[in-house]
Amino acid sequence: MSTLAPVRVALAGWGAIGRVVGTALAAGEVPGATLACVVDNRPLGDAAPAEQVSFETAIDRADLVVEAAGQGVVRAWGERVLTSGTDLLVASTGALTDEDLAKRLLSAGPGRVYFTGGAVGGLDLLQAVRALGPLDEVLLTTTKLPATLEQPWMSEESLHRLRTATQPVEVMAGTARDVPVKFPRSTNVAASVALAVGDLDAVRVRVVADPAAVRTRHVIEASGPHGAYRFEVSHTPDADNPATSRVVPHAVLRSVGAIAGRPGQIL
Repeated sequence: MSTLAPVRVALAGWGAIGRVVGTALAAGEVPGATLACVVDNRPLGDAAPAEQVSFETAIDRADLVVEAAGQGVVRAWGERVLTSGTDLLVASTGALTDEDLAKRLLSAGPGRVYFTGGAVGGLDLLQAVRALGPLDEVLLTTTKLPATLEQPWMSEESLHRLRTATQPVEVMAGTARDVPVKFPRSTNVAASVALAVGDLDAVRVRVVADPAAVRTRHVIEASGPHGAYRFEVSHTPDADNPATSRVVPHAVLRSVGAIAGRPGQIL
């Protein structure tokens, strides 16, 4: 039996993802990790199973900050967490489309930065494939319910097209550099694929609205001289936040377990 002290986790965000993560940590469901405190910009009262504190206090109390609050938190606090010596697990990987921020996070320390795969698989293999050379083509197609893809920047014509769609409609096509900026709550997967591949511009992204999309679907297709790869996942959306999938908090918990040294993990 390990005699190491449990990893003290500060959870940033008490939304659809954070509630599941925090409740599981507080219940001791991740061996080697414990919930130390919660950070949120809303007063939580007794809703959270650990004390709600400021970000500054959380950094002092924790060995690991788990971000489940959105890209803005990564931008505002990510580097500071790492320079304080605290580790950081990022769920909102879409923030990494800011290459300057990504470089700062990857070079900051002494804290270590980690990224969770979230709602998609195959990223470990794509990251391994990089050792064989660059891929010729990488395409991600994300399909969601139209209502989850509505954005403030859209024109009335675009919104009408979404709201009256009776079949799949392509909402946007671009690269992993462009698309997550336009859909910050819906396309963290695009940034995660680019992180695995190592190039934002190498990943082409299609965002599709489908009124029949009972499940959110992500399809990754990649090919190069050393092989061809295809990964497809289809998830039930979270009931409280349909822009994310129900599996995402469990992917975060798996990442916390890996960081805490939980045995039996696939790395």
